[in-house]
Amino acid sequence: MTKGHVAGTAPIRVEVEEGKSYFWCACGQSKNQPFCDGSHKGSEFTPVKWTADKTAAKFFCACKQTNGEPFCDGSHKAVSAGA
Repeated sequence: MTKGHVAGTAPIRVEVEEGKSYFWCACGQSKNQPFCDGSHKGSEFTPVKWTADKTAAKFFCACKQTNGEPFCDGSHKAVSAGA
């Protein structure tokens, strides 16, 4: 699977609400990180839908290199080191 453009090199903390759906930007081009704004249109990317099972803080991936979409798995550490 192709990884998106690096939008940031640290996870983005978001307070999510139970039952609410979120659409994570997979392409890295959205101006509304970490969420989709439609910038992927015409590309191979599609947003990742995730629905919160409880109200809590979650750390969404901003580097777009995670293998745990839509959440941070630490991949940004390699991106930061290589920058």
